[in-house]
Amino acid sequence: MSRFNTATARPVGSGPIHTESTPSTLTHEGAPGYARDTKSALFLLAVSNMAGEDTYYEKAGDRDARYADLVHAAALEDPKWTARFLAWLRSEANMRSAPLVGACEFVRARLTAQRRRRGANRAVIASVLQRADEPGELLAYWTSRYGRAIPKPVKRGVADAVLRLYDERSLSKWDSAGRGFRFGDVLNLVHPTPRADWQGDLFRYALDRRHGNAEEIPESLTVLRQRGDMLSWPVEQRRALFANDVVASSVLRTAGMTWESVAGWLQGPLDARVWEALIPSMGYMALLRNLRNFDEAGVSDQVAASVSARLADPGQVARSRQFPFRFLSAYEAAPSLRWGHALDQALQASLAQLPALPGRSLILIDTSASMTGTSLSARSKVTPAKAAAVFGVALAAKGVDVDLRGFASGEFVHTVPRGGSVIREVDRFLSRIGEVGHGTDIAGAVRRSYNGHDRVVIVSDMQTMTGGVDTAVPGHVPVYGFNLGGYRAAAMATVGNRHEFGGLTDATFRMVPLLEAGRNADWPF
Repeated sequence: MSRFNTATARPVGSGPIHTESTPSTLTHEGAPGYARDTKSALFLLAVSNMAGEDTYYEKAGDRDARYADLVHAAALEDPKWTARFLAWLRSEANMRSAPLVGACEFVRARLTAQRRRRGANRAVIASVLQRADEPGELLAYWTSRYGRAIPKPVKRGVADAVLRLYDERSLSKWDSAGRGFRFGDVLNLVHPTPRADWQGDLFRYALDRRHGNAEEIPESLTVLRQRGDMLSWPVEQRRALFANDVVASSVLRTAGMTWESVAGWLQGPLDARVWEALIPSMGYMALLRNLRNFDEAGVSDQVAASVSARLADPGQVARSRQFPFRFLSAYEAAPSLRWGHALDQALQASLAQLPALPGRSLILIDTSASMTGTSLSARSKVTPAKAAAVFGVALAAKGVDVDLRGFASGEFVHTVPRGGSVIREVDRFLSRIGEVGHGTDIAGAVRRSYNGHDRVVIVSDMQTMTGGVDTAVPGHVPVYGFNLGGYRAAAMATVGNRHEFGGLTDATFRMVPLLEAGRNADWPF
């Protein structure tokens, strides 16, 4: 009798997330929990961590302290890996607060341990600063945590970013009295050497403006001069500009006027004419955020069609780096149905890298209280359950033979029709939350739902009440846990055919075909 050469024999690849093989701790719901190594724990926490935000099981302070400790450990154990990870976290993963905090803690740990590889700390700081408001954000974090004595690598890294990011338009958009660190404060602290005459003029003007001494805008700063001239117009002249939307659009673009600044400049509501002049120069995220405003102002169907075309364009979706759940949020916020098809196309484009899973797949989406009881951030209405549903329904829509279940204390069956709208199916799935209780029984859901499938995908915060997730299906069947919580304890050991991913984009699902082909899947950076 053959022991190894059986019909179910297949090569096994290993994923990058590693745990111990036997449980040494407990999940937040009391099941046996598996500790992860430093890199695995840091990756899963960082890709789900909105700094300063409470989650269902963890207070913000505890979560942020755990993140800082993990960065410290990784920065000393493998600084090259950690540097690559933090740069990826800000760029491809499109996180903002976590990489800024991580870069500061990376430098802090290495300076404390007297690890001073030339230029490494400076490069990490510069790599996570990709928007002009972020140098001030990073300095505000450092000084609030470690005081006003700012180390040279931090200053030099911030200075490198300032030279890349500070221009007339960024000064107009991000430099305001409401910020603790204005452009002038950053310049005073890091002393960057301007790369061109116009940038030197900009730096001097930003410093003068910060201290109330800006009497005249230099000739070289044409955008700021145009903007300054427009601020002197009487309100009647400002409104009259929009008699011709083509002219208005050109004038506003030349002056670097964003929709936010126009709203204050007009000293009144933005009507359809104003929006129609602004829309051609608005960025992708600004369009996505303002669909309700477009409807309420009554922009024309012709202009709405142009907005829809931009929203649905796969190239613009990719360049925008929006999280997939953002399109669901926009769909929920917009009162008009005229955006629905474009947002559905945009959502599917944002999930273009989700694999079409061959064979039979079981997909389980967690609808328990911990997935629905809190939002991803205080400024968002998106719950982990919504983010989970986006991925689960999209996988079901793309797969050939997929059984989709929602689960908590029990399970419900959800059928996704071929060719249907992913956004509508997500909406319909979410309306069923609460049907099967509010506990988290992952192992039970797997055991009760498994019926000879080729793989099992679990989208959850992985904090289960019951053990045995590892053994709920035969060992040759791959089980993929898509972790949206990043909590300390894993619900299953990631050995053999048991794997764990994390994050709010589709990038990590690229690992599935590699793992099933028996090849090892490395970090996505």
